[in-house]
Amino acid sequence: MGNAAERLAVGDTLPTVTCNDQDGKAVAVEKFGASGYLLVYFYPKANTPGCTKQGCSLRDSWGELTKMGVKVLGVSTDNEAKQKSFQAEQGFPFSLLADSDKKVVQAFKVPTTMGFASRSAYLFKDGVCVMADYDGHTGDQAAEVIKFLNNQKK
Repeated sequence: MGNAAERLAVGDTLPTVTCNDQDGKAVAVEKFGASGYLLVYFYPKANTPGCTKQGCSLRDSWGELTKMGVKVLGVSTDNEAKQKSFQAEQGFPFSLLADSDKKVVQAFKVPTTMGFASRSAYLFKDGVCVMADYDGHTGDQAAEVIKFLNNQKK
């Protein structure tokens, strides 16, 4: 599934999938992102250096992202307890989906390596993909999204 031609792409609609967040609350991704902007980013494993940098870049730019109308969902194959711990330790103001059964990973066609989701990010506007970042970014994930949105305004 690593072939880019098989991956979710710009113009595709937000997949219909429901997954529990770090608090065990079911999140219907399609409904959550039906209006406005939604960034769904995937990371391999909670509390690892690159994944922490990626999430912290979004946390640190939360004010600007919120002003731009961006909601965020982080996704990894970790269980709810690990996601809850990761969110609390890092002070993430957004939900982390605990995709231990890989329903979200499969719906978004995200490749996995040894069961871990590949780092990637997808920005949707009103349920349609407007940006697909197949490599994801660690320390500058938020900057990439903000730059993309600023370029859209031009």
